[in-house]
Amino acid sequence: MKSWKKTMFAGFASAMLLSLAACGSNGESSDSDSNSADGVTTLLMYQVGDKPENFDQLMEIANKRIEEKINARIDLQYIGWGDWDQKMSTIISSGENYDISFASNFVANGAYADLTDLAPKYAKEAYDQLDEAYIKGNTIDGKLYAFPVNGNVYAQQVLTFNKQYLDKYDIDISNINSYADAEDALKKFHEKEPNIASFAIGQTFNISGNYDYVMGKDYPFAVKLDGDTTKIINPYEDDEQMANLKLMHKWYKEGLIPTDAATNATGYPLEGNTWFMREETQGPMDYGDTILNNAAGHELISRPLTKQLKSTGQAQMANFVVANVSKNKEKAVEFLGLLNSDPELLNGLVWGVEGEAWEKVEGQDNKIKLLDGYKPNTHMAAWNTGNNMILYTQESITDEMIKERDENIAKAEESPILGFNFKTDSVKTEITNIANVMNRYKASLATGTIDPEENVPKLVEELKTAGWDKVRDEMQKQFDEYRESGK
Repeated sequence: MKSWKKTMFAGFASAMLLSLAACGSNGESSDSDSNSADGVTTLLMYQVGDKPENFDQLMEIANKRIEEKINARIDLQYIGWGDWDQKMSTIISSGENYDISFASNFVANGAYADLTDLAPKYAKEAYDQLDEAYIKGNTIDGKLYAFPVNGNVYAQQVLTFNKQYLDKYDIDISNINSYADAEDALKKFHEKEPNIASFAIGQTFNISGNYDYVMGKDYPFAVKLDGDTTKIINPYEDDEQMANLKLMHKWYKEGLIPTDAATNATGYPLEGNTWFMREETQGPMDYGDTILNNAAGHELISRPLTKQLKSTGQAQMANFVVANVSKNKEKAVEFLGLLNSDPELLNGLVWGVEGEAWEKVEGQDNKIKLLDGYKPNTHMAAWNTGNNMILYTQESITDEMIKERDENIAKAEESPILGFNFKTDSVKTEITNIANVMNRYKASLATGTIDPEENVPKLVEELKTAGWDKVRDEMQKQFDEYRESGK
C-alpha cells in the first residue's frame, strides 16, 4: 500500500469521527427482510479509490459467496480519491439512501448508525478479533460508530534506504536509529551522487519525533511520549523538535535535501533510482520491508526511527460506517462481519481470482503463490477492504515473520491520547486561523528550507495571535475530563 494514501486517510477518518460526538441512532433499525424481488437483500456500499479492471468478475464471485452465507448481495460503488469528499458530502446532505460507506471527513451529524450493540451481535467473530486499540480509537462518548479494518493497528516511522546504493558505495546503516545517526551515510552518498536526492522529501514531509498529535501533524497540538503525557504542548516549542528542525536546515544548506523540497508535490517513486534515503510508515502487516520491496520491485532496507505506537490515527485508518438512513442496518453489519471473518470471500477480493492471480501452496491452506495473472488493478487493496489477519500470505512470509508480527502487536505501546477525540465546536474559528498560519510555515520548516532559529519564534507568536492558547486550553480541559473518566 502507498504510504501517502494511508497518511491522508488517517486525517480523513479522524475528522469524520470528530463530527459524531452527538450522532447516531439508539441501535434500533428498520431492517427489512429484503429490498429485491427475489428475497435477497441488496446493500448499497460506497468505497474510495479506483475500481479494479476486472471488477465485475470479482463481484460476481463475491456476491455468490455473500448470498450463500447471509442471503445478501453488495452493490459496490467506487468514488475516486479526488471526488470522495464532495460526493459523499452530497449523498449525506441530500438524505440519499445507502447502507455502508468507507469513512471520510464529511460533517454529517446523525448520519451514522450506532454500532455499539450491533457489531458484537451481528459481526461477533470479526468484532472479537479486533485489538482493543481499535475499539478505543473509534469510540466517542461511549458509542462505537465505525467498524474498523483490522490491519496495521500500530505504526512506526522508519528511514528506508535504496539497497543498490548501499552496496555500490559500501555504506553501513546498521547503527542508524535517528535522523542525526543518518548524517554520515547521507554525506557519503551525496559525495558520490550529488545529482540524486540524498534525503528524498517533499512538501508533505512531517518530521517525526516522540510525539502523538491530537489533530494530526498539520496542527501543533501534541503530547510528548517520553515526557509529561498528561499535558498538551506545542511541539515547536520543544527542544527535540527544534534540534531536528535545525538538523534539516543544516542538511538543506549542504545539499542533502532537494532544493525544491518545500514545493515538490510529486515525490520520488519507490520503484525509481532517484533517491537514496526516504521516510516511510510501517506496521505489523507490512512484515518489515516486504510490502515496500514488493512495491519498489527491488530491495530496500529500513531502520527504525520511532517506537511502535497504537494511536487514534491508526485505529481510524480504515473504517466502514453504516448509514442511519439504511433500512438494512442489521444486514449491513452482518455483511461487515462476513467480510472480516470469511477467508474465502476476503482473499478473493484482495488477491484476485483464484487460479488466475494466485493459487494455494500445496499442503498449506494459508499460504499462496502468485501467478502470472496477478497484476495491478485486478484486485482490491488489503488496507481498506477487510481483516488483514485472515488474509493468506505469500510463500516469502515465513512462520517466524508471522510470529514476530503477533509479538510486535502485543508489545506495541498505546498512545496516552488513544481514544481521545477533541470536540472542536467552540474553537472552529481559531482552528481555521491556526491552519492558515501552519500553511505558511510548516513545509518550509520541515524540509529545512528556512532557518528554524529565526522562524520558529515567529511561528509561535503567530500561532498565539491566531488563538493557540484558547484551543489548547479547551483541548486540555477535554483531555483532563477524558483521562478522569477512565475511558
